[in-house]
Amino acid sequence: MLNKGLILFFSLFFANFLAKGQEAGTVDVSKDTLITILQNFRAENLLNPSTTRATISLAPKVVDKSRATRVKRKGFRVQIYSGANRNEAQSIQSQFKGLHPDMEAYMTYHEPNYRVKVGDFTSRSEANNYMRILRNQYKNVFVFQEDIWVWE
Repeated sequence: MLNKGLILFFSLFFANFLAKGQEAGTVDVSKDTLITILQNFRAENLLNPSTTRATISLAPKVVDKSRATRVKRKGFRVQIYSGANRNEAQSIQSQFKGLHPDMEAYMTYHEPNYRVKVGDFTSRSEANNYMRILRNQYKNVFVFQEDIWVWE
């Protein structure tokens, strides 16, 4: 009998609690920033139909490196070497820089291995595409998420 009373009490308590939570009328909205950009673009064109339509480009913007600064962001790099031989790691890093002068190559040491990672990719898909290219030249090529350098 005591258990039925407790069950009834807690049922009424939680029903009242849930009803009060619904009366508050709060809604949390979570949306991608691209949605806001597209909404603003559409609203601008609806308000000013006589203006020439601009296009939205999702391509990476071209940065003037003479005026920009390098900052760290979360991103991706492609590992092209991992091993205990420092000379081999330096050789692979130098070889890579000679073949790809426009791409950065970084060497790190985490005991007991040296690692050579290349690139500063902001998306995993970019890193994966580059990894596919490098698989023909290097063995054991992997994508890692880590801090990268980008120009702003």
